[in-house]
Amino acid sequence: MSSYYVEEFTEDEQAILRHYFTNLDLPVFGLVNLPEVVKGALFARYSRTTKSLRRLFLDEFVGELDVSGDKGVDATVGLKRAEELYDKVFFEYGDDSVAQLGGVHLACEQASNLLTKILEWGRLAAYLEQSTRYIEYDSRPNGRYMYYRDEKILSSSQGTRYIGDMDRIFDTYSSCIGKVLDYVRTAYPKAAGDSDFVYRMATKAKALDAVRGMLPASAQSNVGIYATGQAYEQMLLRMSADPLPESQQYADMMLTELRKIIPSFVRRVDLADRGEVTKDYMRANRSNMEAVTAELFGEPDTYDKDISVDLIDFDPDAEVKMIASMAYPYSHHSEAHLEEKAREMSHEERMRVVHAYVGDRHNRRHRPGRAFERPFYRFDILSDYGAFRDLQRHRMLTVEWQQLNTRHGYTRPELVEEAGVANEFDSVMARSAALFEDLAEEVEGPSASYAACMAYRVRYNLNLNARSAMHTLELRSVPEGHPAYREVAQQMHTAIAEVAGHSAIAEAMAFVNHSTEADLERIEAERRSEAKRQSREG
Repeated sequence: MSSYYVEEFTEDEQAILRHYFTNLDLPVFGLVNLPEVVKGALFARYSRTTKSLRRLFLDEFVGELDVSGDKGVDATVGLKRAEELYDKVFFEYGDDSVAQLGGVHLACEQASNLLTKILEWGRLAAYLEQSTRYIEYDSRPNGRYMYYRDEKILSSSQGTRYIGDMDRIFDTYSSCIGKVLDYVRTAYPKAAGDSDFVYRMATKAKALDAVRGMLPASAQSNVGIYATGQAYEQMLLRMSADPLPESQQYADMMLTELRKIIPSFVRRVDLADRGEVTKDYMRANRSNMEAVTAELFGEPDTYDKDISVDLIDFDPDAEVKMIASMAYPYSHHSEAHLEEKAREMSHEERMRVVHAYVGDRHNRRHRPGRAFERPFYRFDILSDYGAFRDLQRHRMLTVEWQQLNTRHGYTRPELVEEAGVANEFDSVMARSAALFEDLAEEVEGPSASYAACMAYRVRYNLNLNARSAMHTLELRSVPEGHPAYREVAQQMHTAIAEVAGHSAIAEAMAFVNHSTEADLERIEAERRSEAKRQSREG
């Protein structure tokens, strides 16, 4: 049983699509012969639609393009000569940086939520993922719910049960959406002045936020990626060496499509003396680390089951060193001398430097310079998997996570109980945990994690400097954000101020929002969006 469905198109639609997409029947495909702004706009729509990218293109974009005029475009013109030139530069001179100068928009559809985290691990790429807060995940485009069907699981004694349990989980998730949405619209009446559209979008987002924890990690999503040839090469090597079979199979599909667009840039991925030895190195390291960790550390006697945000490492002298770094480009002293002077300063003098450097920030997009990259913080976090998914996507930091399981317990939003669907929510969690444990007993590797729902907690760490923390915490604490990751961001900010004692750094993060009351989280954002639409149209 294939985990991927093939979308059907009419002959006329196929004639159009063949010119812009590298295939019409696989979940991975590249975008060609399109203006960059169109590619970007297509990916931007990804997060708020259940449609595939090709269907979205036909329904909303192709009418805006001069298809007849584009027929003369041929992406293969000059390709042979370009490959020859690249081979000369790359293989003769070893100029790896050349592979940073060619990029590809790649659509990665029907990827499980385990795979999306693997896809988005690399720093040097742009990703846009389908959102659980704007669309329902209960569609059945091929008569089946959209969850990944792992071959190892299906061939095990739990295969039939896996399909049955997944279907029941999605059935319950689907039935709870309407109940929670009805409650939200009763509890939060439409405000005067709000349009029906704004109200519908804000209430729907709140309801979907509440029930998203019921979705299993097997739920399939769409991810749009823009990356350079070098970034794709590293991505494919990682994915091919990953123990998750889905990752390995998906890497093969990605390589096939990338070779249609940038063949030279990914030539080394499966060369015996290049990519293959790198994959062997990665696999061996993983295997050795799994063995030595199991031998020397073993399993925990008990699994922590409370949400925690622990600041486990920081530099006590960070603010003094940061002040020296702030002054460095504006002086002619050595950094050692500047640091010595900063230590002798009074608190007021230090704050004068900080205030001058930070300046008058009008919004969270006004960020001070790289002196804020001198301090660092390492957090060990236990939160629900949904919050992890949002925090993991920040790329200017280091993130490592443990295998998702159901042993750390789960988080149930208050809104679920208020809406009267707590029993349904708990029944899904119980089914998820029982399936996970049985799969973990029988199926080797990480495949059992497909059974774990997003409300279950996962342990991960974030290592980031103060500049990255400013961006991450200010963004993830905004009132319109999901309550799960807002709580983590707020606790991280508090730890910087109180545990590390870095009050000046915490104060500079002026747009971290510590409010706890949020009626309709998305209402203000939807109001702003509608005002922009009206202004553009008017």
